Amino acid sequence: MPRVAVLFTGGTISMEVDPVAGGNVPTLDGAAILARTADLGEIAEVVALDRGLTPASHFTFTDLFEIGATLDRLSDDTAVDGIVVVQGTDTIEETALFWDLLHAGPKPIVVTGAMRSASEAGYDGPDNLRDAVRAAIHPGLADQGVVVVLAHTIHPADDVTKTHASALTTFQSLNDGPLGVVEDGVVRLERRRVGRRHVSTRRAAERIGLVTAGVAMDGSPIDALVAGGLDGLVVAATGAGNTSPGLLDGAIRAMSVGIPVVLSTRTPAGRAGTGYAFPGGGATWERAGALRAGSLTAPKARIALALGLGAGLDRAALATLLSDPWP
Repeated sequence: MPRVAVLFTGGTISMEVDPVAGGNVPTLDGAAILARTADLGEIAEVVALDRGLTPASHFTFTDLFEIGATLDRLSDDTAVDGIVVVQGTDTIEETALFWDLLHAGPKPIVVTGAMRSASEAGYDGPDNLRDAVRAAIHPGLADQGVVVVLAHTIHPADDVTKTHASALTTFQSLNDGPLGVVEDGVVRLERRRVGRRHVSTRRAAERIGLVTAGVAMDGSPIDALVAGGLDGLVVAATGAGNTSPGLLDGAIRAMSVGIPVVLSTRTPAGRAGTGYAFPGGGATWERAGALRAGSLTAPKARIALALGLGAGLDRAALATLLSDPWP
């Protein structure tokens, strides 16, 4: 029987309602979640590893590197056939990309969680965990990097996006679609990842700002970040990469003191481009020296920039890391 290591870190899947606290709080360790997941032993031998009960919104880069080191160790363990990380869904699209950028081996790594707590009707944690274990031992997911499995769907780490605050089907791959599904306990793959970004580092730049463009914005939010200390900046522009002239002026001031600036889009899919050349248009951002994030959402671009700067990449290497690794 295949052997799957499951690393439990907390999140909604581990939570129950505490009437004193007035809402969901983390209470269930790995053993308690496994006890609620019927028939898992018929799929694989599960080795449970507990790392605590951390809400996903509390993760630090130090936490993610520590989890990444555990994933590296498990990837090198020939007795382990697949790996599952169980965590909160609030930042799963960022953490999955973080580990995907660092993971170079062929062994599947699957990230999963739940949208409803163990106290709520329709607790989806057990179903998601069963599906994740099935995906982790599927040979078709070898060399596919880190994937996210929720709501019976398999998503690539670089595209998966949380599109709704609470819906069970919140996670979507809006640019190129999911990799496959898990139907009636069977993994059915529909496509493979054509290319993957990769960076080798054990540190991340901690001070990466993220500014979302909107109506009537000037460069003051960027100036404030620079004044507070900044290693890099991601700007989530409107539409296909456009902002007010004032926001671009603030970015130019940041770049003039050596801070790399990455242009993304605030839309959940698509890319910031150079089709518009009016002041603040995408073409003027590129001419000013901003890097483009390819199809990475702004939160994902922030992860890639943090790791790229942590690795000491120069401008050309950063541009390659951020760009989509396919035609």
